[in-house]
Amino acid sequence: MEAMDAILTRRSIRKYTSDPVSDEVVTQLLKAAMSAPTAANQCWRFVVIRDRNILQAITDFHPHAEMLKQAAVGIAVCADPTLEVLKGRWPMDCAAATENILIGANALGLGACWVGIYPVEERIEGLRQLLDIPENVIPLSMVSLGYPAERKVPPARFKPDRIHRDRW
Repeated sequence: MEAMDAILTRRSIRKYTSDPVSDEVVTQLLKAAMSAPTAANQCWRFVVIRDRNILQAITDFHPHAEMLKQAAVGIAVCADPTLEVLKGRWPMDCAAATENILIGANALGLGACWVGIYPVEERIEGLRQLLDIPENVIPLSMVSLGYPAERKVPPARFKPDRIHRDRW
């Protein structure tokens, strides 16, 4: 799939088949995540989750994470702000990494969905405790991954009236 096609056809997929996602595919997605732009930080950290019990447990403290029950894999995207060169930029770095995972998943024929963690404290603490994440590390997002069991039409989100040229 071409890059623009992967971007323009990406959708949040919440239903998955039972087909496994290989370690090689997950590694490709992590390489995509680590290729995202950063503010000279590279302070991201990732937790790959395949354990069904852990994926299920996330739904106990996250009301919008039901898709993890069917997902073959979850990837927690976290940051260690102590490693930042430019302080306060870690949310942007982790968001860019998350988006690259989503686009890469679409390009590889997978379904994926961004599950927000940060800045909701009970989600941060819930994931931190469940995954034994150190106190200095902050989870930003979780990405559910699997082979899609649903198809969605790309949304028409382009809105020319929101574009300003040269000045507001």
